[in-house]
Amino acid sequence: MAGLLGHGDSFVLRDPAGIRPAYYYKDDEVVVVASERPVIQTVFNVKFEDVKELEPGHAIITKMGGDVSIKQILEPLERKACSFERIYFSRGSDAEIYKERKMLGRLLMPEVLKSIDHDTINTVFSFIPNTAETSFYGMVEAAQDELNKQKNETILSEKENLTDERLQQILAYKLRTEKVAIKDVKLRTFITEDSSRDDLVAHVYDVTYGVVKPEDNLVIIDDSIVRGTTLKKSIIKMLDRLNPKQLVVVSSAPQIRYPDCYGIDMARLEGLVAFRAALELLKDAGKYDLIEEVYKKCKLQEHLEDKDVKNFVKEIYEPFTDQEISDKIADLLSEPEVKTKVKIIYQTVENLHKACPEHLGDWYFTGDYPTFGGNRVVNRAFINFYEGNEGRSY
Repeated sequence: MAGLLGHGDSFVLRDPAGIRPAYYYKDDEVVVVASERPVIQTVFNVKFEDVKELEPGHAIITKMGGDVSIKQILEPLERKACSFERIYFSRGSDAEIYKERKMLGRLLMPEVLKSIDHDTINTVFSFIPNTAETSFYGMVEAAQDELNKQKNETILSEKENLTDERLQQILAYKLRTEKVAIKDVKLRTFITEDSSRDDLVAHVYDVTYGVVKPEDNLVIIDDSIVRGTTLKKSIIKMLDRLNPKQLVVVSSAPQIRYPDCYGIDMARLEGLVAFRAALELLKDAGKYDLIEEVYKKCKLQEHLEDKDVKNFVKEIYEPFTDQEISDKIADLLSEPEVKTKVKIIYQTVENLHKACPEHLGDWYFTGDYPTFGGNRVVNRAFINFYEGNEGRSY
């Protein structure tokens, strides 16, 4: 919250859980506060360490005469800084965010290797522009480590009969990275209105032809898979034209299962592909009655105070493993005309916390909201879904 008073005093207050980011820089001439560190570094040409983080529950107060003070206004709560800021919204030029996004890509590599049966020779690695590029670098570094390991094992296993020609052949194997998907940089589908998103995504991407062979796996990383609209309407269809043996779509973020109400606009449950996948799995398992049970529990909470509301929507996901939901998402996002086998791999919440240890706000993945109002929002979102009400949950 920021304010400027009529007589010239101003303030910026950060929430007590540190949900939204806030950084500041001050010297004898200026005081500046912004949600991202690098924009301050660039505009004022200052070092990383000169830009400080405004602590949760604190306010930076600038008096009319120029005096600046930082005061605790609210008692800080358990720190729940938003992790989705780090994955997607904040500038990747921030030194810490750059490292975190690379680590997100690196931590996905074990699951990627399983999906391609460790066949790095016949695999092309790429990314969905533009924000997934940094995670792609981390994934590729891990893939290069795996390829080097494979080279060493091959050399050791053949050392008795290893010729110079064979050694050169082994050492010549290179990781294959290509820019397969091309995006119009002017268009951002995440923040486009629901009514026009479907029309937009069909025209955002194109593909590079001639770099993928029929015997190749194609591994392509995205920062997150939220609604799945862009993948279904555009990307998977276009990548299918390249005729890879298998298409592996990797998300640097975990499955987004719950609405957000603290600044990132995700107000409706049915818009989330993970939620739709869980509904389909309940149908397949003959457990769709669970939907009505959860609705009744949510309905009984409508008039409770926020502090007494519980997140019963978690029960929708409980019967299934993360992998079962990921596999169902792959089915939902593959149109009937898609011939290529599609596999989807999501980041785990555990690895997210390893990559972003200072930003543990993960409510859109886990349903563990940092304030009581979050439970009220998810409660309303589920009631809206069940009753067919297209209104917002906040």
